[in-house]
Amino acid sequence: MKIIETKKAPAAVGPYSQAVEINGLLYASGQVAIDPAAGKIIATDIEGQAEQCCKNVGAILSAAGMDFSNVVKTTCFLADIADFKKFNAVYEKYFVSKPARSCVAVKDLPLGALCEIEIIAGKN
Repeated sequence: MKIIETKKAPAAVGPYSQAVEINGLLYASGQVAIDPAAGKIIATDIEGQAEQCCKNVGAILSAAGMDFSNVVKTTCFLADIADFKKFNAVYEKYFVSKPARSCVAVKDLPLGALCEIEIIAGKN
């Protein structure tokens, strides 16, 4: 098992890794919209937060030698399901290979985030 860590994505805010790779599969922890340079969530709307989540996912993928085309499954969490359409407009710019996905509304997300994305990716 290989721990994946990059300073281009936010540091873990608890006792976990940004991602773990095993047998060619990458399991990434959920990414909220923390700007890694600022160390906090800057965007206040769903589009801005979804954009930062995707950038964070991209940084982790890159650290593992992968990109968005390697993603096979995502799980997306929204603080408000009414944001579904706006979230999708950002999401589809990054996940063009259309991996399998679950998307659910949750009561709360860490740090008051509006969305969170976790991924599973595989090397081709």
